[in-house]
Amino acid sequence: MDLIVDKSKTVCFTGHRPEKLPDSGDPCSQVILVLKSLLRQQIIDAVDDGYDTFITGMAAGVDMWAAEIVEGLMETNSTLKLYGAYPFRGYDARYKTDEEIRLPQDIISHATDIIYVNEYYSSSCMFERNRFMADHSSRMIAVICDYKTGTGYTVRYAKKIGVDVRILDINKLFPQMENLTLF
Repeated sequence: MDLIVDKSKTVCFTGHRPEKLPDSGDPCSQVILVLKSLLRQQIIDAVDDGYDTFITGMAAGVDMWAAEIVEGLMETNSTLKLYGAYPFRGYDARYKTDEEIRLPQDIISHATDIIYVNEYYSSSCMFERNRFMADHSSRMIAVICDYKTGTGYTVRYAKKIGVDVRILDINKLFPQMENLTLF
């Protein structure tokens, strides 16, 4: 599996799955609507800064939101590219809800390409996928409330290798919501 992109124009995403987000990621929640709006603005800012390639990790929650936003922007900007990076073949069998099943199929149908970082599941395949995305990007957009998670690891790794990490920290954005890290 190899991905040939201009790293200087590539953005990847990291963020929590719905169950780790406020209101369990309910798309009708005011907090989630605000988060999606802020995520959209970060993506638009990246495009304005010259980024044209985006990599999503294909997980439910933030990854799918970001991919949907990029897909929408691709309708009016044909220079944009979207790559889906699955941690392993068969990962999509984990999708349970109708929305979790529909969104990846929609993303696949609009994506420039789909990459399988590993052929099979392993205990490290999620981390390998996250490192793969950071290694191929010069900017990362992160939506996070708990730094003791895979998302936190990915943010730390990206910073360590010099990726420009743009963080939407839920705890700072919504300080009135206590204990978000206890989901």
